[in-house]
Amino acid sequence: MRILHTSDWHLGKTLEQINRIEEQREFVDCLCAMVEEQAVDLVLIAGDVYDTYNPSAAAEELFYDAIDRLNAKGKRAVVVIAGNHDNPERLCAASPLAYKNGIILLGYPNSDAGEYPTSERNIQVVASGPGWLELALPECAEHAVIITLPYPSEARLEEVLSTEAEEGILQKAYSEKIGSIFTALSEKFRADTVNLVMGHLFLMGGKESDSERTLQVGGALTVAPSVLPERADYVALGHLHRPQTIKSAPCPTVYSGSPLAYSFSEADYSKAVYLVDITPGQKAEVSPLYLSCGKPLRRWEAESGIEQALQWCAEGRDQNAWIDLEIMTDRVLTAEEQKKLRSLHAGIVNIRPRLKTEAYAAMPAESREGRKADELFKDYYKYRMGLDISEELLEAFIEILNDDAGSDDLPEGGDSVATQAS
Repeated sequence: MRILHTSDWHLGKTLEQINRIEEQREFVDCLCAMVEEQAVDLVLIAGDVYDTYNPSAAAEELFYDAIDRLNAKGKRAVVVIAGNHDNPERLCAASPLAYKNGIILLGYPNSDAGEYPTSERNIQVVASGPGWLELALPECAEHAVIITLPYPSEARLEEVLSTEAEEGILQKAYSEKIGSIFTALSEKFRADTVNLVMGHLFLMGGKESDSERTLQVGGALTVAPSVLPERADYVALGHLHRPQTIKSAPCPTVYSGSPLAYSFSEADYSKAVYLVDITPGQKAEVSPLYLSCGKPLRRWEAESGIEQALQWCAEGRDQNAWIDLEIMTDRVLTAEEQKKLRSLHAGIVNIRPRLKTEAYAAMPAESREGRKADELFKDYYKYRMGLDISEELLEAFIEILNDDAGSDDLPEGGDSVATQAS
């Protein structure tokens, strides 16, 4: 059986307000071509299909188009679980239609894939229960038994795992609960089946990036790799955006990562999906298929100042990339300079001056009490920028405050900020 594992599409996600839906369409086109070229039997999508609970119409349209093309009119099974970003009900709303072609959508940890009928001719759910299913595929002699664990928060598990607030106790209770689920459901694995686990989890030892919005406060919802079932031929995980293998797990365990770089902390990551060949009773053959779709993210550090950055732009450096630009300077960059940089390179997302001046110490909180707003802003500006604020900028700040503060919102005593500043 040949399986393709992907996750964390985050359809609809932006980069600093830049719409990336076209790059996501490019990924879907690339993925659909891959599954055809590689003659894939089963596609596993391990959560975070969308970036928000209320995805845009464009994001939903792209998802439905993707799973329809991957399925190829019942030729190839597709199994999708919800991640922490997904609304379980919304993700599964199309189930009555999807299941007929062998597209399995699962929103909650105890979801039963037998709730809707599948085709009697092609892909079939031949057995199922809460948290597991057995699939028959048209081109495979062997069946797949899949443990499915969509994002298992306490709320979605419908269970309070510990009444203690201490993080270590909470983490231990959570990990043990997940382990008990795997232990019970792995009894469905057989010697003559391809035995798989899908989960949207944060395993201890996994490497994060800045684009993942955390699953928990602290480390309470982390899971020990040791609780994974040893009898699994392959564990397909979602949540972490860096493709990686968890080497401490007792069975082949992989995060496929996100198909696009979603923050500049991922600027140097290679993006991939995973191709997995499994024959019952033999070790899985796991191979990354590296992606080149979408624009790469690059960090530029202009140590020699703005002239260096302008030269890079003029040379066409990283022309098809999104750029995070940091410029070493001894002054604030003017609006005209920033406009010129952006006109030379349309992919510049951030321009951040790094001032050569010595750090300005922040004022203690007790020293700020009772001071006027304009004085506080002057101190804050010098703390962040290392320079004294210009009169023009300070006047603009005061004007904005006065515009926002109506007669009902004046500071105590009825004086406007401008009156206090004078």
